[in-house]
Amino acid sequence: MDTPIIRYQEEAIKKKLLPNKVVVLIGARRIGKTELIKKIVSETEEKTMFLTGDDLSTHQILKNRTLENYNRLLGDCRFLVIDEAQEIPDIGMKLKLMIDHISGLKILISGSSAFELHNQTGEPLVGRQYVFQMYPLSQLEFSARENYIETKNKLEERLIYGGYPELTKIPNLKDKADYLKDIVSSYLLKDILSFEGIKKRDVIISLLQKIAFRSGYEISVQSLGNELQISKNTVDKYLDLFKKVFIIYDVSGFNKNKDNEITKMKKWFFTDTGIRNAMINNFSPLNMRTDVGQLWENYLNSERNKVVHYKNLQVDSYFWRTHSQQEIDRIETINNDISAFEYKWDSSKKEKIPPQFAKTYPNAQFTTINQENYLDFIVF
Repeated sequence: MDTPIIRYQEEAIKKKLLPNKVVVLIGARRIGKTELIKKIVSETEEKTMFLTGDDLSTHQILKNRTLENYNRLLGDCRFLVIDEAQEIPDIGMKLKLMIDHISGLKILISGSSAFELHNQTGEPLVGRQYVFQMYPLSQLEFSARENYIETKNKLEERLIYGGYPELTKIPNLKDKADYLKDIVSSYLLKDILSFEGIKKRDVIISLLQKIAFRSGYEISVQSLGNELQISKNTVDKYLDLFKKVFIIYDVSGFNKNKDNEITKMKKWFFTDTGIRNAMINNFSPLNMRTDVGQLWENYLNSERNKVVHYKNLQVDSYFWRTHSQQEIDRIETINNDISAFEYKWDSSKKEKIPPQFAKTYPNAQFTTINQENYLDFIVF
């Protein structure tokens, strides 16, 4: 693609860049946060200071937490931008001092670890910050510049390689795969291993691979621990870290206290299907794969989540399954309204609502999502 794709949240972020407020942009590394920030900076008429938490000199100039130091540093700048802010010790307290005492100052920061950044900014910036979560490119964003035929032709590629922005500039499929494998080893695993006490790289990789192979299935944390010879608590700790650096997310089972419904185990999905495939080193075409159904479910769930999040829809999502093996891939609730969605890659297969679900939730809407209607589900 010749020009950068317009990110959906750009205008919303600009509107929240207000005097004496902090805008926080979070998301995994390499998904375009820095590029979006640079674009916003390039379009402002205000004098701007741009710092990065990956640079130790930034740590040094912010180390002296005094108003005198920060006034001297900023001078007449009233727009401060800090990329990868979670790397800076006590960044929350430092930003609080600035916005509480430097009149008219606007601050925009980014971070690739929700855990670290929340710990740093959470309490100090209560009532002073707006938080935006950013994802790899969504079909919602692609569709703003593609026609229907272009989008349909790209579907297989997006299931296999995902939506990291840099991939749009890489024409060769092998190079795309190499890029994703490098993202995993150079950034995502590095972020995880940077946490205190996380040293078992082989266990981390094995756990992520097991989740990748079992995406779309309920996963027993106890079983994972037994397979990896680590405790259930350690598995929980690692899964929580994977969520905090935006690699995976979980979906709980839907129930209304019905005895037959499974609720204890969760399903786990990758935020990006390309990263999922990089973890298991499988970039084979769909006609050579046995996991197309898993990829389809992961892709649709993740794309739907992006739209729900970006449009700030008050939707809760689940899966549904009973002990008698009746199941539905996605359940959404808005207030008391229930919508059920079953994912089918093969458009010729017509799915019927499971009898137990229809009996238990007679007012629920049921829709099969396939290649013919999926764009209505993830772009609206």
